[in-house]
Amino acid sequence: MPTPYFKPQRWSAYIPAYIRLARMDKPIGTLLLLWPTLWGLWIAAQGRPDWSLLLIFCLGTWLMRSSGCVMNDWADRDFDGHVERTQNRPLATGEIKPKAALYFAAALALLALLVALPLNHLALLLTIPAVFLAGSYPFTKRFLAIPQAYLGIAFSFGIPMAFAAQTGSVPLIAWALVAANLLWTVAYDTEYAMVDKPDDLKIGIKTSAITFGRFDVAAVMLCFGAFVLCMLGIGYATGRGLIYFAGLALVMLAVIDQYRRIRGRQRDACFAAFLANNRIGALIFAALVLDYAWPIAL
Repeated sequence: MPTPYFKPQRWSAYIPAYIRLARMDKPIGTLLLLWPTLWGLWIAAQGRPDWSLLLIFCLGTWLMRSSGCVMNDWADRDFDGHVERTQNRPLATGEIKPKAALYFAAALALLALLVALPLNHLALLLTIPAVFLAGSYPFTKRFLAIPQAYLGIAFSFGIPMAFAAQTGSVPLIAWALVAANLLWTVAYDTEYAMVDKPDDLKIGIKTSAITFGRFDVAAVMLCFGAFVLCMLGIGYATGRGLIYFAGLALVMLAVIDQYRRIRGRQRDACFAAFLANNRIGALIFAALVLDYAWPIAL
């Protein structure tokens, strides 16, 4: 009897590779993208967001981050094999073909768009630059001295979308939050770039860690400091109370701990510092939620 052409078990073997390609097994990127979006949603709604919007933004963020990771690996498929941290990625090893990866990225982006369809007109319009930024970021490492700043803009676009979805407008405070998040993104993604710095120098990719040179640690701390100052100003402008500012005090302690980790520029320590930024995002979100729920005036 001839062997059937279609074998479902063959296709199931590829599922783990696609999960790894989209980093679905590593939620840190999704969380770093989601926390600022949730900050924006909570401030826009004054602590009482539309719960359907919360679901839309959580699911949409996960799908868009996954699509962005696939595009990143597709763009870097000729480089990843030469970098210690990325040499086992599915495109670098040949587990997944480049064309299949493009189809996968497009499918994820389309699903994200379908999830976003219930949003109002302004929020839907903002999906256009958001998708462009996410898809074009991987290529900026060829020509921008600090591509992390471009990533910061891409990672911040959930903020104006959240304000637009919740209120129908994007006020000045939303753009202040975008600026704050851009600074935070440059800080933590420079820590991430410090992990790959020796390999990136060999293959010629541009990163903030390379551009800042011996001032990389100082630049990270400067961005963190400016980020905290921005968040203090946002808290003052929105009338936040004791719980919010106490949360920012804990954030400052976390930043000091990150300095302790990265000052030696050891790969493992820099990567651990990068991962620790999830706690910073969560701290600020928890502070906002609690402060709106139980306001305590200073």
